[in-house]
Amino acid sequence: MKALYRTAVRNLLCTGLLLGSGAFALAQEPTTQPTAPDNTKVNERDRNQSEPAADQQKDDRSDRDITQQIRQSIMKDKSLSTYAHNIKIVTQGGQVTLKGPVRSEDEKRAIEAKATEVAGEHKVTSELNIKSQQ
Repeated sequence: MKALYRTAVRNLLCTGLLLGSGAFALAQEPTTQPTAPDNTKVNERDRNQSEPAADQQKDDRSDRDITQQIRQSIMKDKSLSTYAHNIKIVTQGGQVTLKGPVRSEDEKRAIEAKATEVAGEHKVTSELNIKSQQ
């Protein structure tokens, strides 16, 4: 038991948490402020005010229903990546815009097909891009 106690004290001394007088010191947080993440490059496509964005979708019941049906269809497909599950779906006046990264051309086609099945032929604009795996 004494050996265990000595090891614990030695570890506290080495980490600087136990002072020579036997008092404990609290670990201090670094004083520098963390830098905010910079998503500027990632979100360049969302800067254009003429491009549909999720916050511009009107509170139209049929548009919401279309978006919901597409999202549910994508989420049910467990073969799709997390990227694919998190794409943006914006519906305005029955016209659907898909935005965001996916893992492959196959995923891109699968999502476009699901959206077309719900919204109809010639009602889907795809701005999906393939993100290379790293």
